[in-house]
Amino acid sequence: MKTKLSLLLVALVVFLTGCATTQQRLLDSEASQVQLRSIQTRAFDTTDKEKTLRTVMATLQDLGFVLDKADATLGTVSATKLKGYALRMTVTVRPRGTTQLLVRANAQYNVQPVTDPEPYQQFFAALEKAMFLTAHQAD
Repeated sequence: MKTKLSLLLVALVVFLTGCATTQQRLLDSEASQVQLRSIQTRAFDTTDKEKTLRTVMATLQDLGFVLDKADATLGTVSATKLKGYALRMTVTVRPRGTTQLLVRANAQYNVQPVTDPEPYQQFFAALEKAMFLTAHQAD
């Protein structure tokens, strides 16, 4: 009888511990997704979606990417950089309110998502310069 009770207690402890770990990881995952989204997204004070998409394409080409696909209706641009590795970048442009556009970049290194903020910072730094030059019509 004592053995059955001990086994039942061990099983209950393992069950409860497993549930607590899963719930914590679920919350960690959500927090990291929100953090990653903030790294991947920038807002620009313009409403010209087509000009922004063209600037995104030019920026990707300046950074050594080859454009794979662009869709003005959906506001997406996909490009790949092949330099001994495969870095794929998908950029979406969508309205944010009535005065801004939201640009989100999503990068994959081989098949894994890139979570390091540095490549995104480099992309957005280049895009911000290009957006400034485009707004002031300098080529």
